Amino acid sequence: MLKSTFTPFFSTIPAKPRFPKPLPSTILRALTQSAPPVRQNTSLTIFPPPTSAYVHLPFCRKRCHYCDFTIIALGSSSSSNQPEDDPRMVNYVQLLCREINATQVKTNPPLETVFFGGGTPSLVPPKLVSSILETLRLKFGLSLDAEISMEMDPGTFDGEKLKGMMELGVNRVSLGVQAFQEELLKSCGRAHGLKEVYDAIEIVGSCGVENWSMDLISSLPHQTPEMWEESLRLTVEARPPHVSVYDLQVEQGTKFGRLYTPGEFPLPSETRSAEFYRMASRTLSDAGYEHYEISSYGKKGYQCKHNLTYWKNKPFYGFGLGSASHVGGVRFSRPKMMKEYNGYVENLENGLVDCGGSKYIDVKDMAMDVVMLSLRTSRGLDLKSFGEAYGSSLVVSLCEVYKPYVESGHVVFLDEQRRAMTVDELNSFKLNEEEIEKSLAYIRLSDPDGFLLSNELISLAFAVVSP
Repeated sequence: MLKSTFTPFFSTIPAKPRFPKPLPSTILRALTQSAPPVRQNTSLTIFPPPTSAYVHLPFCRKRCHYCDFTIIALGSSSSSNQPEDDPRMVNYVQLLCREINATQVKTNPPLETVFFGGGTPSLVPPKLVSSILETLRLKFGLSLDAEISMEMDPGTFDGEKLKGMMELGVNRVSLGVQAFQEELLKSCGRAHGLKEVYDAIEIVGSCGVENWSMDLISSLPHQTPEMWEESLRLTVEARPPHVSVYDLQVEQGTKFGRLYTPGEFPLPSETRSAEFYRMASRTLSDAGYEHYEISSYGKKGYQCKHNLTYWKNKPFYGFGLGSASHVGGVRFSRPKMMKEYNGYVENLENGLVDCGGSKYIDVKDMAMDVVMLSLRTSRGLDLKSFGEAYGSSLVVSLCEVYKPYVESGHVVFLDEQRRAMTVDELNSFKLNEEEIEKSLAYIRLSDPDGFLLSNELISLAFAVVSP
């Protein structure tokens, strides 16, 4: 399945084409001048406890050719009827539950979202998932309307297993389809074929899963625009309320990393990858999906609540091998190797691991987190709250940096009613604290051109926040 963990963050951002022109002189001046000091409002030292939990279930049938995630390969014969007493799963789940129980918490607000990611969580028998959910329920509590998501791969579940998961409280399914072409699925090393894809879609529908998502990957080796258009069309016809579209990342140490070089045949060029991204944005938007985050599209009311925890920079727990947490203003990860993870849990039980945050929190890191996460979303960066937290002079500097990109069509300035400011209005506008506070409310990246340059545009903000 695709990575749902949070660290390293930029590994989840699709690689996009470089900006084709040199940076304007106004940008260069802004980056070379002394940036205003980043101040911290004292209210930021009080961090609310998490109400979301990511649970990593690392089991897969086999490793896909693009995968560098923390997984445990069970073998290609693994199916929807995985034995409940598989010692690899039983021992891992017991260790996971020990970690949850040993986690130190000061207050216990009930969890509002739980996300089972992997790996392929749908390989895990319902009985073991039940033990995890019960452990979470006893430790933290679960809201009555909690969103409980599970990543599921075609060919790893049947109707009986899905109904069993739903009876436990799983009410959202993220289906890892990736492509609708048999040859692409084989070339990626996926354990499922096209028949399993259609079977899985039918099972999800027949079991009455209302809230489900479909995952797709673009820029695969030998993928043509016609193939991508077909995958998008068939996705729309399947009518999932939510779609996630990821651009292929060629990671070192993977089979693809050994075989291919990004941008070179048989991988698409950067121009072709950008074309794929624009096709997805156009096709899904025309079908009624809101492009609410760089890789995420949802029908009204079906945005992923758990992922919004990430994009809104809210705290969250992470449990399991290699998972990451954001608690007390600090992000930290578990070991990726089972032996080290086992030692981590033992140390946690013995009080030798501090998961409650740190006395020292770099305010610049916090500000950069807010900018990076906010600019990945259609809502954008809230200038008022950002200014209150980190200083209005920093808001002015960000506006100055992004002003040239309004004219190029990559950045949008919005007022309180989310009306976009025109280029003429902006040219006659004085970028000072008083005028910005009176007339501007948000900065967002345009869809799709601004999102395509998200890494570059976000880097400009980083240079201002932490020169």
